[in-house]
Amino acid sequence: MLFQVYGDNAVFQWIGWAIVFIALILVNEFARRSKAGGIICFLVLPAVLTVYFIAIAIGAASGAQWALDNPTYTDMNSWFHYAKLYAATIGCIGFMALKYKWGKIGKSQWFKCFPFVIVAINILIAVVSDFESAVRAFGTTWVSTEGVTLYGGWHNVFNGIAGILNIFVMTGWFGIYVSKKKQDMLWPDMTWVFIISYDIWNFCYTYNCLPTHSWYCGLALLLAPTVAGLIWNKGGWIQNRANTLALWCMFCQVCPMFANDSIFAVQSVNNPDVNLGISVLALVANVAALGYVIYRSKKLGRNPYTNEIFVGTKSYDNAFARREEAENA
Repeated sequence: MLFQVYGDNAVFQWIGWAIVFIALILVNEFARRSKAGGIICFLVLPAVLTVYFIAIAIGAASGAQWALDNPTYTDMNSWFHYAKLYAATIGCIGFMALKYKWGKIGKSQWFKCFPFVIVAINILIAVVSDFESAVRAFGTTWVSTEGVTLYGGWHNVFNGIAGILNIFVMTGWFGIYVSKKKQDMLWPDMTWVFIISYDIWNFCYTYNCLPTHSWYCGLALLLAPTVAGLIWNKGGWIQNRANTLALWCMFCQVCPMFANDSIFAVQSVNNPDVNLGISVLALVANVAALGYVIYRSKKLGRNPYTNEIFVGTKSYDNAFARREEAENA
C-alpha cells in the first residue's frame, strides 16, 4: 500500500479524503463562476491571512509564547509552504486579469504567456524541494523544519528531472482564450498529455517530500481539478488547479493539524524503494509526453511554444469550442 489507511482511523481517513475532494470542487466552482467569488478567494482572503502570518512572525521573533506555540509557526514555517501559497495565489490573480481583461495587462497579447511562466515557477519550486532532499541526505534521512522525516536519494533526482521536462510539455503559450460568460480562462493546447504527466509528477513530488500531506495534496488536490477539467470545465484545468492549490495551501497554513495530527491524518509508507518506483514512473511519463510534443510539432511543422500543436484533437477542439464568440475571428 502507498498509504497507511488502515486501523482504527481508516474510516475517518477516507471520510476526510472525500470531504477534501468535494470541498475543493465546490470552492473552485465558487471562485470561477463569478468575479466576486474570485476576488473574495484570491484578493480579500490572502490579504487577511498575510496580516495573520506577519503577526505570528513578529510575535515569534519577539519570543511571544502564543506565537511560538501557533501551529502555523511550528508546523508550516518552511520556505516551501509560503512560496507555494503565494505563487499559486499570484497565478489565480493573473488568470483573473486575463479572464476579465483587467487593465492593459489583461488585454495584452504578451501577457498570455503569464500562465506558462507562473506554472513553470510553481513546478520549479517543487523541483528545488526534491533536489534539496537529495543534497541534504542522499541515501539516508533528514528531518524537515516541520519535524517530518524525509529520505534523500535517486528518487528525488529522477522526479526533479521529470519536473523540469514537464515544463516543456506545456505548449501553445499564447493560445489563451476567455470562455463564454467569462467564467473561465481557457488553455486548449493544455490537453490530457500535459495534465496526466503533470499529475503523475506532482503526486510523486508530494509522496517524496510531503509524506504527511500526500494523501490529500497528492490525490484529492490533484484529482479535483482534473475531474473538473476533463468533464465539465474543458480547457480550464490550469485555472482549476491554481484555484484549488491556492485555497488548499491557505487552509493548511491555518489548520495544519488536520493533515498532520488528527484522526484524519494519513502517513505515506515513506519507503525509499516505493518512492523510487513512483519516481521512475514519473520520469518515464514525462519523457513520453515530451516525445509526443516533439512528434506533434514535427508533424504540423510548428514551434510548439509559440503555436498550438494539438489543433484537431478531440481534447483541443472541445476546449476551443467554449471560447468567447467575439474571438472567433
